[in-house]
Amino acid sequence: MIATLQCTVIDCPDPAALAAFYGEILGWRVDDSDPEWATLTAADGRQLAFQLAPDHRPPRWPDPAHPQQVHLDFDVATRADAERAQRELIGLGATFLHDSGGERAGFRVFNDPAGHPFCICYGQMEQS
Repeated sequence: MIATLQCTVIDCPDPAALAAFYGEILGWRVDDSDPEWATLTAADGRQLAFQLAPDHRPPRWPDPAHPQQVHLDFDVATRADAERAQRELIGLGATFLHDSGGERAGFRVFNDPAGHPFCICYGQMEQS
């Protein structure tokens, strides 16, 4: 091993706003004290960070001329949970893009408020 992963950093036009958006999804603590950088931290120390990119040009999923570059997947247990999540995400400022249509397992694609695609996956979590 050469190193350990510190965090994933996402470019965006408003780090505090995008950190707040993902903070609502994950329930992680937001530190937006720096106007050019915001960090989300989980109770176990995992981090996701947001960096100011004044000239940010959002991807246009699924347009290959403007690729997504990176995206986040979030798990919920069931399709009903995905439907609930969709309502909440749209309320937070996400834009719905696509539903894979699976009854027991699948995913729904959204854009975050800065235009990054992300997925709510359902029926894919390991059952205990």
